[in-house]
Amino acid sequence: MLGDPTVAAVLERAPALGAGEWWLTAGLLFQTAWNGLTGRPPGTGIRDADLSYWDDDPSWDAEDAVIRRGAELFADLAVPVEIRNQARVHLWYAGRFGAAPPAPFRSCTDAVDVFAAPCCAVAVTVEDGRPRLYAPFGLGDLLGLVVRPNPASPAPREVYEAKAARWRSVWPELTVLPWTPGNPGGRPAPSTYRG
Repeated sequence: MLGDPTVAAVLERAPALGAGEWWLTAGLLFQTAWNGLTGRPPGTGIRDADLSYWDDDPSWDAEDAVIRRGAELFADLAVPVEIRNQARVHLWYAGRFGAAPPAPFRSCTDAVDVFAAPCCAVAVTVEDGRPRLYAPFGLGDLLGLVVRPNPASPAPREVYEAKAARWRSVWPELTVLPWTPGNPGGRPAPSTYRG
């Protein structure tokens, strides 16, 4: 993952945002790994890079200022960098996904814990010049090309199934496990799938 030029560029430049705690998360990371595991060229299927950060100020104006700085900082990359303050997620989640929002997060890693599937719950930041990985479910599903619903995710069934269908259309090697009736989203804690 870290050898991919887009991943490397985001990790190198993100501190210049001045956003405090930040993490490169989700698609760019796990899809880069899937490309490597399946022999596809770098960038295959990758639509954007998700950069999460934390700011105690949940106002739109504060987030917009960081988004505008990021637009300049990452303008030359192969994919857009989507920058979001995780302190604001509970304010817009219901409108975007049509489901009850998660409880307000206390950190960027709280958000990673409730991603739609354990395989996509990965994040990387840089501390003291070295990359630091956060993977609350481990890397078994990611490296095993397994997509399963995260029971702690507030994402509705339709979101999980749409994501899984898109991913499988690009990476047909994936094993996609179905949404189960006992997985309403939001319960139980992510530790259920820790390996």
